[in-house]
Amino acid sequence: MTSSNPPKPALHFGQVVIGPPGSGKTTYCRGMQEFLSRLGRKVVIVNLDPANEGLPYPCAVDISELVTLDDVMDGLKLGPNGGLIYSMEYLEANLDWLESKLKHDQSSYFLFDCPGQVELYTHHNSVKNIFAQLSKWNFRLTAVHLVDSHYCADPAKFISVLCTSLSTMLHVELPHVNVLSKMDLIEQYGKLAFNLDYYTEVLDLSYLVEHLSLDPFFKKFHHLNVKLAEVIQDYSLVSFVPLNVQDKESMTQVLRTVDKANGYCFGDLEERNLQAMITLSVQEKYMEATGKTVEDEVMDL
Repeated sequence: MTSSNPPKPALHFGQVVIGPPGSGKTTYCRGMQEFLSRLGRKVVIVNLDPANEGLPYPCAVDISELVTLDDVMDGLKLGPNGGLIYSMEYLEANLDWLESKLKHDQSSYFLFDCPGQVELYTHHNSVKNIFAQLSKWNFRLTAVHLVDSHYCADPAKFISVLCTSLSTMLHVELPHVNVLSKMDLIEQYGKLAFNLDYYTEVLDLSYLVEHLSLDPFFKKFHHLNVKLAEVIQDYSLVSFVPLNVQDKESMTQVLRTVDKANGYCFGDLEERNLQAMITLSVQEKYMEATGKTVEDEVMDL
């Protein structure tokens, strides 16, 4: 007796790259695509941002074939924020279009480049529903939430980022990795009040609140800041992985965190390629510091 249940679709792994405008989502997608390709992982990028123009990477699926932000703003007389919300609602209403496009790349690893509007991930339900439908199509995804590292230089902005990250984690309902992007530029924003580990591990926020109260403007909001810090620490969910997209070791750390979150397992060939890239990166840094290769140092002994 044969079963009438339809066959379960193949399992797909990937990342949905989210975050505020200017956090480096598109740059991350391009860098991660190149990094994964060197590891031997077949990667396709899906552009879900209707405001993305002049994409720096080849994408397998582009939402501009369905809807563009300019058309929505011109046709419905909406601003950028309203236009993005409408575009996501339109995509949610036409998920059959997305499903038909994704079927062309069944054996690939997917990177979804998403819009840069915070409200889509903290309040509005369209993007959340799209992610939920992808999960029903047997996509095992990790939400990679990018935040510009310059917020670490301003205690008030960092607390705001923590609240936004926590709200996004609770609303999106996917395995979640928070990333501090543009770490190569962090020194340009001024000296940090604490060590970097304090910000990535989100340690005792009472120190940050006390530091914030030194500013006369924020002193009157001290009680509010204390309560916000308590909410963040009570959930104890938010932490960050630092990222410099041009550094192989940094990309490796992010990738391993993402793969651990969604359950992706390395193949033998990919693991060997990864180790080779790390070794090469270490050798390159050593040569920059000494001007000699390891072999040259041995010959000098």
